Amino acid sequence: QVQLVESGGGLVQPGGSLRLSCAASGNIFRFNAMGWYRQAPGKERELLVTITSGGDTRYEESVRGRFTISRDSAENTVYLQMNSLKPEDTAVYYCNAVTRFSTYWGQGTQVTVSS
Repeated sequence: QVQLVESGGGLVQPGGSLRLSCAASGNIFRFNAMGWYRQAPGKERELLVTITSGGDTRYEESVRGRFTISRDSAENTVYLQMNSLKPEDTAVYYCNAVTRFSTYWGQGTQVTVSS
């Protein structure tokens, strides 16, 4: 059974940085792709960035240039480095992993950007 556990969320001031982690149970290369999403109150969950098993990345316009996805295969972990955070980045951030047949989600981690 696949488990994804996010961590690293918290309260940060505008302009600050956070790094989120998504620890997977087992080898992350068995997933076709992994990604980060977020959901703000009253809004739909939105895709932020994906990384394929081959290492190709794709960023949505809202975070391109500010957020960076990376991974550590030895730790079976995917990271999201978030810089220049804005109040509108406040949301619950979710890790996602997909195989040919299934989609998996973590439980989410809250990020609040406020002074």
